[in-house]
Amino acid sequence: MEFIPQFGNIAFTIAAFVAALSIIVAIHEYGHYIVGRWSGIHAEVFSIGFGPVLLGRTDRRGTRWQIAALPFGGYVKFLGDADAASGKDGAALDALDMAERRRSMHGAPLWARAATVAAGPVFNFIFSILIFGAVLFFTGRPTEEPRVGALTPLPPEMQQLEAGDLIMALDGQPVTAFGDVFTVAESLPPAASVIYTVERDGAVIETEAAFPLIPLVDTVAPQSAAFAAGLQQGDVIRAVDGMPIYAFRQLRDTVAAAEGTPLTLSIWRAGEPVEVTLVPRRTDLPLAEGGFETRWLIGVTGGFSFEPVREGVGLFASIGFGAEQTWFVVRSSMSGLWHIITGAISSCNLQGPIGIAETSGAAASQGIDNFIWFIAVLSTAVGLLNLFPIPVLDGGHLVFHAYEGISGKPPSDKAMRLFITLGLTLVLSLMLFALSNDIFCP
Repeated sequence: MEFIPQFGNIAFTIAAFVAALSIIVAIHEYGHYIVGRWSGIHAEVFSIGFGPVLLGRTDRRGTRWQIAALPFGGYVKFLGDADAASGKDGAALDALDMAERRRSMHGAPLWARAATVAAGPVFNFIFSILIFGAVLFFTGRPTEEPRVGALTPLPPEMQQLEAGDLIMALDGQPVTAFGDVFTVAESLPPAASVIYTVERDGAVIETEAAFPLIPLVDTVAPQSAAFAAGLQQGDVIRAVDGMPIYAFRQLRDTVAAAEGTPLTLSIWRAGEPVEVTLVPRRTDLPLAEGGFETRWLIGVTGGFSFEPVREGVGLFASIGFGAEQTWFVVRSSMSGLWHIITGAISSCNLQGPIGIAETSGAAASQGIDNFIWFIAVLSTAVGLLNLFPIPVLDGGHLVFHAYEGISGKPPSDKAMRLFITLGLTLVLSLMLFALSNDIFCP
């Protein structure tokens, strides 16, 4: 367990965690607030954080907006609430006339209360969809044409292609679409270089350049062996334990065969040779079709010796992608939880606040784009967690509202207090369990 990430700045980790959590909490609580306001329910307090108030102001509607000292959550306190958990303040409600009682959470119609409660998680999901969609909208997607776009920084002897080259064949095997480049590369034996037949400036020529699927580090997973060892985006892995490698699949196979024994990587990093030693870790990976597989990994994804030309994506297609990605996070999270409960994968996959903070700092240290993507993933997870049918969570309140809709009356105050106590006990127990994972899991 590493409490201080490799970039060596615990303050940076805490700041990244607080920033990510504050954004997500603000979105979640604003969902409650704005839908409550639209539904005629008055919000007395909108707070980011708990405890002593650091900053605050009261708007013209009488809502107190504040930032508190403990930035690990937030709440909206509506008229008639006894506390941040929306417990009923009986004395305050009894003092209200009929018109004022309608403006309270507990005196509003069932539809208004249910919509206000559901809005928090829904806003988290909408936020995630918009972020995922915006990433695709602004970065675009690869075109089908097998034309070289941006060149990846590589050792000079490896990069002989030029931006704009139209790839026609690899080692004599024809290429007609960009996907063919990688299909053909997978069929070729790994080598220091391959022969590219390209069209350049109207002429067809042959040039020798790096294997397309080189052992290039494209991303480094937070809390992975690679992150702990200090690997960086753009690193080119030239050898493992002194044995040269030319293709990313060689790295993958070597890591799998090592089965957790230490590996020494020889790296080219921006013109400088670097050596690092790391230990692959057993990792449970979600599968696209559902379920998990356990593999030995160091925590990197591979890049290409060149990037394709990219094209713009329309607004609706981008939003569709955002929705698909959000659903993937939901599906993977639910599958992971089920596999933990059944014992199919390790309970160490459940992170607590320390683990999430480390992941926040790691994502932020790798660039604003990675940090934004992480915020979208975490926002989806927070929205999903709040829908669990546990009292004190939004999902628990929705269960109470469903009961009221079916029976015609809400649960008694005594039953509500009991359920809230049980729910709070369960949530705190899960938090302590996740925290123990942060401390004791490898």
